[in-house]
Amino acid sequence: MCRWLAYTGNPIQLETVVFRAKHSLIDQSLHSRMGATTTNGDGFGIGWYGQPHEAPFLYRSVSPAWHDRNLREAARAIRSPLFIAHIRAATETPVQETNCHPFRHNRWLFAHNGLIRDFHALRRDLMLSIDPALFGAIEGSTDSEVMFYLALTYGLEQQPVAALERMAGRIEQIAAGHGVENPLNMTVCATDGEQVVAVRYSSEHQSRTLFHSTSFKHLHELYPHDPRISAVGEDAFLVLSEPLVDLHDAWEAIPESTAVVARRGSITQQAFAPRVRS
Repeated sequence: MCRWLAYTGNPIQLETVVFRAKHSLIDQSLHSRMGATTTNGDGFGIGWYGQPHEAPFLYRSVSPAWHDRNLREAARAIRSPLFIAHIRAATETPVQETNCHPFRHNRWLFAHNGLIRDFHALRRDLMLSIDPALFGAIEGSTDSEVMFYLALTYGLEQQPVAALERMAGRIEQIAAGHGVENPLNMTVCATDGEQVVAVRYSSEHQSRTLFHSTSFKHLHELYPHDPRISAVGEDAFLVLSEPLVDLHDAWEAIPESTAVVARRGSITQQAFAPRVRS
């Protein structure tokens, strides 16, 4: 369906992971090895942070990522300590710029791979669950953007994991009322420039793939002359749909129904369980 990655660590050029790696995001846009679709050519987006406490920047396009010359130039020019990149394979919604990930609200960015099943039947009730104060900020027509604004409604800016659990719980609650089984399949990422929160969850417990990098300190010791590793620093962290390089001990699969939070070199995992807001 889609492929995405998020990076936090020393400032690096975006092209390091978007273009240069053997199985870079550009390679995955044409030759995904683990996705539901091999080709992800229905647009792309990058969101990145510059100076501390500033809102993130966005560059999104409906062009296939491999075909956009401006993306290559931008990825070479931009250096950032935290960014998200996403390539899209559209399901039931149009190919248009406002449907490209990541989505932005104030300091938060959000990206998603997966779907809400029978979204067309659930869409009205889901959108009515969004805080009216946020409703006017919705620009596109995807299930992913609705998920983002539901999470914001339920407190993403204060308690990210709990808000994502409430978002998932509300989707499953509404789906049950419509007789939709196994409505939610997602790997999602949310960040405010200080922390990266990633979740792997699906109602049927058969989620899309999601990995995170292992200790870069350990990798520095194993591969002291690899410039890809030395540039990012020991506290770097990558979470991504599928590995970028075939490097032993570099990646760890995120378990089913798990949330991962990375913040200033600290990485924690916890069980993820949808909950209905009380």
